[in-house]
Amino acid sequence: MKRFTAEGALIIVTIIWGGTFVIIKEALTDVSPMVFISTRFIFAALLLLPFLKKFLSGVTSAEIKGGLILGLIYCMGFVTQTAGLNYTTATKSGFITGTFVVFTPIFQFIFEKKMPTRWNLVGVLLVVTGLIFLSSRGESVFDIFTEIGSNFNIGDFLTLICAVFYSGYIVYLDIISKKARFMPLVFMQISVTAAGGFIFIFLFSSLGIENIRTGFTTFVITAILYTSILATIVTTSLQTKFQKYVTPTKAGIIFSFEPICAAVFAYLFINERIGNFGVIGGIIIFAGLLVTEIFDNRTPEL
Repeated sequence: MKRFTAEGALIIVTIIWGGTFVIIKEALTDVSPMVFISTRFIFAALLLLPFLKKFLSGVTSAEIKGGLILGLIYCMGFVTQTAGLNYTTATKSGFITGTFVVFTPIFQFIFEKKMPTRWNLVGVLLVVTGLIFLSSRGESVFDIFTEIGSNFNIGDFLTLICAVFYSGYIVYLDIISKKARFMPLVFMQISVTAAGGFIFIFLFSSLGIENIRTGFTTFVITAILYTSILATIVTTSLQTKFQKYVTPTKAGIIFSFEPICAAVFAYLFINERIGNFGVIGGIIIFAGLLVTEIFDNRTPEL
């Protein structure tokens, strides 16, 4: 029952994340990436301040160390993804971010010495295939590859780095969440990312990487509220508390639904449509999750 509750929580996390692609992409027309990141996480940290005593009561040095490492990985994932969205399309960003499902079992083997089951690997293969289809807006086989392979730019590279960071985050969270309470980990992740985003504002601007924009329009404020409350506090809490009840590879497969959710939100709110191959891709990704759900009965060691 814990496993099914955990999987349900991670699906909720994925749905909330799916809404961030369109929202953040639109917000970046008025505010620069690092300004958005720092504001989002500073506001989230401020909302948690009234609970600071409860979060940090009896905190151990191991929890502090684990939270700092987790927060740094978490921060770098958000920084690279948001910076990448400023240069690439939401479709390519969704696909490239989704490749973390490939890196996750590799990191799990390196750091936890655990091989994913064959059904996990079948699920990963199906998910990657589905993501390739989903990322195409064309109607022919040739169109599947032309959009992905063409014009690989700095935004695509940053998003690929984000996928690597996020797969590492999933595996390290699996390790540390079994040794530490989730509340200190949640607060430290959000706080470290808030500080990191603030530092990157000055670092990127001094290096000429980012031109600071602070157009806090009504839409940008709404985007900050959505991402700080739902896509930061709620999702970080749910993932930190429940991911330990499923294997990292299984969690990665569940999170691979994010591009599908993003496509649905894009269709509902900005009338962005996907091609027939996109629909097929969504079905294949669902098949990947179904395969692991039916045939993979392994539960993580707590």
